[in-house]
Amino acid sequence: MKLGLGRNEVRIVDYNSDWKSEFERVKKDLMESTGLEENRIEHIGSTAIKDMQAKPIIDLLVGVDNLEAVDKPLLQSFRKAGFLRLKVERPGEIVFAKFEDDSYQVKTHYIHLVEYQKPLWKNLIFFRDYLNNNEYARHRYLNIKETFLRSNSEGIREYTNYKEAFVKEIIDKRT
Repeated sequence: MKLGLGRNEVRIVDYNSDWKSEFERVKKDLMESTGLEENRIEHIGSTAIKDMQAKPIIDLLVGVDNLEAVDKPLLQSFRKAGFLRLKVERPGEIVFAKFEDDSYQVKTHYIHLVEYQKPLWKNLIFFRDYLNNNEYARHRYLNIKETFLRSNSEGIREYTNYKEAFVKEIIDKRT
């Protein structure tokens, strides 16, 4: 299993059952280095959706009680586990990445640090679970990804924006 995407690269690969074991390995490392409880670390993103083609990056959702009170020791624990904080601005979220090597060119994992059991946490889990339980939705999502990629191989922000209406449609089913 080869993980990783270069800066601004967009590419999807066939589903790989090893993604789950890689998530479990990193989850164990994070629990050991941070002291976070098991239920506060979830596998999200397309690598967590059965039979879904995905960007070869493992996304982890990590929940804390209060995002504004995240302390230096927790941030240092993420660094010890190989995750560096990114300069990504997203409401209600702090993003970290793990890189292939010290050149910091190829990202292999993301941590999406959010408030545990708050709306963003619940939405991300709902989206994952909904797609895992709905084959039609999985096919629609894959079609959206493939349509974007037919004309683009760069532009991670554009790729995310292109999928946004579908993601919102699914999350709206939660309410």
